[in-house]
Amino acid sequence: MDFAKGTHNMFTHVNVLTKEIIGAAIEVHRHLGPGLLESAYQQCLATELTLRQIPHQCEWPLPLEYKGLRLNCGYRVDILVNNAVVVETKSVEVIAPVHEAQLLTYMRIGGWQVELLINFNVLALKTGIRRKVLDFKG
Repeated sequence: MDFAKGTHNMFTHVNVLTKEIIGAAIEVHRHLGPGLLESAYQQCLATELTLRQIPHQCEWPLPLEYKGLRLNCGYRVDILVNNAVVVETKSVEVIAPVHEAQLLTYMRIGGWQVELLINFNVLALKTGIRRKVLDFKG
């Protein structure tokens, strides 16, 4: 997708993309329910994205830049979808502020503007999804 055409096109693109990701997550949750390890949900979500032919990368490395040097500090994004949406999977009792702060940090370091934090350890998945969008300035 050519984002040079403007902010509106980019916003529309990520809206469609996040709906597709959420649909894939709902399908995973429908089949598995709550109570599994985060790694199981992450692998199943990646598989569902593949089945739906949605481009993504798992465990995307996120180097930290410090004084002009790129350092590998071990940060990894769970799933990066179409190089536009950061997806972090969780299987926790409650999404804590530290989980949301982690994603904002990833977005800032990686330069992404949209993230989905998906907690699969809930009865209804819609209560476990958090979407954040940073400013869409060109």
